[in-house]
Amino acid sequence: MPTISIKAESVFKFFHLEITNSYLLSLIVIAIFLMMALKYYQDSQLEKKSNFYIFFQMINKSLYSLFASVVGDKINNFFPLLAAFFLYILFQNWFGLMPGVGSLLIKEDHHFVPLLRSNNADLNTTIALGIVSVLMIQYYGIKYLGFGNYIKKFINLSNPINFVLGLLEIVSEFSKIISFSFRLFGNIFAGEVLLTIVAFLVPVLAAFPFLILEIFVGFIQALVFSMLTAVFLSGAVQSHH
Repeated sequence: MPTISIKAESVFKFFHLEITNSYLLSLIVIAIFLMMALKYYQDSQLEKKSNFYIFFQMINKSLYSLFASVVGDKINNFFPLLAAFFLYILFQNWFGLMPGVGSLLIKEDHHFVPLLRSNNADLNTTIALGIVSVLMIQYYGIKYLGFGNYIKKFINLSNPINFVLGLLEIVSEFSKIISFSFRLFGNIFAGEVLLTIVAFLVPVLAAFPFLILEIFVGFIQALVFSMLTAVFLSGAVQSHH
């Protein structure tokens, strides 16, 4: 049975930079995503729209309507960030289920490691996504409310109760990073372990229902991450009383 490692394994070095299996897959997914985005843009310039363009335009409109129901009239400012979170996480989750990911092994330091691994099964990635989300929440809060008004949410010396509540808000902001990162990492890594064990214990076709389940889980996790970001963004730009 293949070894299951919590951390991503190094597969080769680029000069002095270690390239891990999760990072390698993320580069592949990003390259494919950029090519699809370029194709979408080129097709948008055509008089007769392609089926590819129509399909992704439908996805864009669905996401736009979904996020608009949360953030309201500020959707035009928030949509690029929220859609980027959703599509990036979704693509990384689904590509982690492709044939060969996790099962194509190479020899590294006297043992075999997967050449490719789901990027969101690497805690470094999910923490980075959590940090980006929380930083953007603070950025938009300051942008819409002004630095002075926004900082009162955290530092309010008007009375002892507001001071304590401000400290709790600071803790709450940091806890969002932990919540974002460990929720996404835990679900994707658990799915990776489940598929590995099932594929080892039972025939390939018997593992098919679990694969369908993980496709659904990958979609839900992308939706949860982006929707929570939308909710927190909506709260951050509201005036605090």
